[in-house]
Parts: sequence; C-alpha cells; structure tokens
Amino acid sequence: MILCQLLLSNSRLSYRELASKLNLSVTAVHSRIQSLVEQGIIRRFSARMNIMILNAVSVLIFGLSKAGSVHELSEKFANHGSIYWFAIGGGNFIYIGAYLRNINELEGFVSYVKEIARLDTPTVGITSTPFPSNTPRPMAKLSDIDYRIINALKDNSRKSTLEVAEEIGVSAKTVRRRLNRMINLGLIELSIDWYPDVSNDIITILHINLKPDTDKSVVRRVLQKYSPNIIMHFTFSNIPDFILAILWTNTMREVEKMRVSLENERIFTSILPNILYTGYVYKTWVDRFTEK
Repeated sequence: MILCQLLLSNSRLSYRELASKLNLSVTAVHSRIQSLVEQGIIRRFSARMNIMILNAVSVLIFGLSKAGSVHELSEKFANHGSIYWFAIGGGNFIYIGAYLRNINELEGFVSYVKEIARLDTPTVGITSTPFPSNTPRPMAKLSDIDYRIINALKDNSRKSTLEVAEEIGVSAKTVRRRLNRMINLGLIELSIDWYPDVSNDIITILHINLKPDTDKSVVRRVLQKYSPNIIMHFTFSNIPDFILAILWTNTMREVEKMRVSLENERIFTSILPNILYTGYVYKTWVDRFTEK
C-alpha cells in the first residue's frame, strides 16, 4: 500500500530510497515491485510533462450512468484522447478524469460524457489538486533535451540515465542533471499506471462534504492522519466544500471504521463511501505531446 503510494508520487525512486522509506531490504522492495507488475496492479511506470506548463485544465466528472453496460464505455473513452481515468463504482456510478487543453473545451467535453455515458445530472469538478502534480516554479521552462528525456521515459520512467543518454544521444551526466532539475522544479510527473482493483483489497471513493469555510490546510492535515489508507484526494476550485478521497483497505469493516473516524473529525458534515469495482488508465494528448 505505502509502496504504491510512493511510486504514484515518484516512480523513479530507487530501490534503496524505497527500502529506506519502508524500512525493508532492497531485495524485498525489488521483489514486491516485481510482484505488483506481474499481478497487473502496476502496468506502466510513466513520465509526462506537468500539465500546468501547458495551461491545461484537469477535470473530474462523476455521476450515475444509465448506460446499459458501463464496461463497454471503456473502449470509447480509451480513444477519446483527453480522458486519463475511468472508474466504475456501485450502482453504475462512474468517475471520469480528463485533461483539457483549455477551459473552452469544458462545455463540449461535458456534453460528450453526458451523451456517451448517459449521465443526466453529472457533477463536474475542476480539480485544483490534480494528483500527483506539483506546481511548477514560476518562469521554469523545458528545453529541447528535456522534452527528449521525458519522451524516452514516458513508457518506462525507471530507465537508467545511461539508457536514456544512449537513446537520445547525450551524456549520462547531462540526463541526470536535466532530470534532477525537472523534478526539483516540478516540470515532470513521474508516476505509475495503477490498477488496485486487480488485488483482493477494497478500493473506495469517499465523497466528503466539508463544513462551510473550512481551512483547506486543516483538511490536508486531517487527511494525512489517515495515510496510507487514504492514497490521494481531489479538491475542486468550483466546488470548494467538497472532496473526493481514494481509500485503500483490506476489509469492509475497515471502510466503516474509517468512515466513522472521519465523521468524528468535526470538519466534515458527511462521508459517503462508494466501492470501486474496476478502473482504466489511458494515455492522453499530454503523454503524446513530447513526441512532437
């Protein structure tokens, strides 16, 4: 659980760094990652440029689908080009994450989702914390070599600097220096294509309503208390008193225990859990941007 959380935030962390954070041996970490790959829980170690550099808009649309088979939606969404995530919860409740080139694409995209997924009354959230993005430093820019490094890493972010150097025709020292700069300045996102539903664990989306005008820094501190069970959370600039959090547990009893504990935190008005049954991760125009 913690291992996946670390790789979601930075998929280039070395086995030694991961071992230190997890208090395990390097061999044990290597074996666990291999097992996650073999089980299909991790399907790609990804690298892409930070969407904020492109002034892209991250949105999350969710609601009750009236489609006859929501599983058949996956193929349509895979070919869309802007959708990076599609998940199916209980009672045909679905979640769709997308990167739009600009806010002008929002109306058309919402209309597309409503028609294809038969969502009569979707909730549309403009995510203010797209995970695992870091805010790029002001004025920080990518060079031609940076684009080539990201492109070399896009399908395997754990490639060695030597492999990348040989692929793009520069020195390993240059690759290491440019890559460290991109990481430190928040110009690159290093993550994983993550399919936790393949495991026997339970993945739950928590619909969390906040008390009005709750300090968001307080919310972050409270949710951090529940790490690593709460893997990530999304806040929305257009829905300020609402959060979606992804919860990872071993049993339904743990889900209920977490729900009750969160409701006792005094800053939330309600916690509504929805069990996820399956999910899909897609490449988008952002992943293909560096190919140019």
